[in-house]
Amino acid sequence: RANTSMNVFEMCPSCHAEYHDPRSRRYHAQPISCHQCGPRLTLLDQNGLEKCKDESAIEACSQALHEGLIVAIKGIGGFHLMCDATNEKAVQRLREHKRRPEKPFAVMFKDLDQIQANAKINAIEKRWILSKEKPIVVVDKKETSAVVSSIAPGIKRAGVFLPYTPLHILIFKSLNIPLVATSANRFEEPIITEASKLFDSLNGVADLVLDHDRQIINAVDDSVMQIVEGQPMMLRQARGFSPYTIRLNKKIPKHVLAVGANQKSTLSLAFEDKLILSSYIGDLESVETFRYFERTVETFKGFYDLKPSLIVHDKHPEYLTSKWAKQQGGATETVQHHHAHLLACMAEQQVEGPVLGFSFDGTGYGDDGSIWGAEVMIADTQGYERIATLRGFRLLGGAKAVKEPRRAGLSLLFECFGLDEILRMSNPTVKAFTQKEIRMLHKGWEKGVNAPVCSSAGRLFDGIASLCGIIQKASYEGESGLKSEAVFDKLSETRAYPFELSGNQIDWRMMIREMAVEKDTATAVTRFYYTMTSIVDTLASMHKELPVVLAGGVFQNKTLTGLLLRHFSNQGRCCHVQQSTPVNDSAISLGQAWYAIHRE
Repeated sequence: RANTSMNVFEMCPSCHAEYHDPRSRRYHAQPISCHQCGPRLTLLDQNGLEKCKDESAIEACSQALHEGLIVAIKGIGGFHLMCDATNEKAVQRLREHKRRPEKPFAVMFKDLDQIQANAKINAIEKRWILSKEKPIVVVDKKETSAVVSSIAPGIKRAGVFLPYTPLHILIFKSLNIPLVATSANRFEEPIITEASKLFDSLNGVADLVLDHDRQIINAVDDSVMQIVEGQPMMLRQARGFSPYTIRLNKKIPKHVLAVGANQKSTLSLAFEDKLILSSYIGDLESVETFRYFERTVETFKGFYDLKPSLIVHDKHPEYLTSKWAKQQGGATETVQHHHAHLLACMAEQQVEGPVLGFSFDGTGYGDDGSIWGAEVMIADTQGYERIATLRGFRLLGGAKAVKEPRRAGLSLLFECFGLDEILRMSNPTVKAFTQKEIRMLHKGWEKGVNAPVCSSAGRLFDGIASLCGIIQKASYEGESGLKSEAVFDKLSETRAYPFELSGNQIDWRMMIREMAVEKDTATAVTRFYYTMTSIVDTLASMHKELPVVLAGGVFQNKTLTGLLLRHFSNQGRCCHVQQSTPVNDSAISLGQAWYAIHRE
């Protein structure tokens, strides 16, 4: 206790007796406290002025939430912004103040009965919701749910979880409504842990602030997961699940630090017979988040007494993590991004290879300096052979195409049709531009001006969502995939669109030519999903002797991954997908470390 944030709270005689009694269940429970000797609560107004304390603060907080106000509540890993999830006006106010127009919010429910009244959950989802870790579990919403649809606009699922601290339970004592619970932070910055920073960074977002005087030493977000074909899939590994440790079957001679990618940053450490994946850090797009990354490095080095003799990083020369690694002055090693995705899955499931790996994501730096993102590899811990990839297409406007799926959609059309033919189309992508804009972008496409070539499955999903009229401009990562899943109809057309394998390229042009004139959105989207499944199956059938690995952010798509897992299960084919670690870029550092361990 003396080495924790509870050291400043002197135990009262009753707690002291329990703490030192081996017969008590609170024996050596480090955070033991009670109403007399534990942390104290204070309710603050928007100006940081005290309104009330302790039990009165809880009662006033509950009443404010009931009345539709937004309250910032300090938990164990940082502040949540919370409001009534059944109040449309409150949810829209929170979206407006947080500048989060459509990205789904997680919802905290009072108890399991309340979750079951609003969502469809199976036995496996129920078990995880009730688990001691209390993660956010993404489940199907009920059409009769009292939770407003703006919690997750255009999506049929929602992230649900139960109270996991005594404070949450006390707040719900006088509340019978589910609450939005989203991390209090600026876009792409770490969760806020101090009330003073909350007022500096998010001034005016919350109507009230419920603070307490227990210091948060290390910030931590909520963990997020979903269940795919009966298997857990971690989307964000944080509270309750990290640090995540893998026990190695041998001791390694060096201390290895792997620094991951720029998006969904994590760290991995390897020393002696241990491989450890850190908690989620975030996207390294802001100064504050990068400082948090550096603080996390120092925290882990101190906690594990680590003196890295090798730092492993991504091949992308402009990643902040790559630059940081090179600035440390010691030995460094690079690992290609998509190989690292496959290695992360192999590390979790203790596979050394060779495997047939499908590494599908948004973007990653390729060996040829171009943008990769749909890579089929025969891989092991020593290296890989790239045996197939998507036929390349241009990202019109470069990075701007990531925010505007319509640009990916238009690029796909440019690859398949002439300019005049496109201008005559009534397709949703064409309608999303003026004719002048289309002509201008076509010139850039022809000359390759600000239009780099990519082979990205993530951007292909964007383009398809645009062509089908689902989304033209994105407000958050993965929006195209989530909203296309909502349109998928497993009872409708199951035929795949035609495609070709030409050399090592997966040629999608025949699919686009048919899809561009398809009038029924559900048919187009559903056939696209079956086409992606058919592409994977066709390539897998050429290497039947190898186990299959699915890795990369695209496989967060529950519909696509579910189709593939069922397909390979029916074949009796071994197919590996991460369960305990994230399938997205948060596991890149794990793959990098797995590579370094075996190179050593």
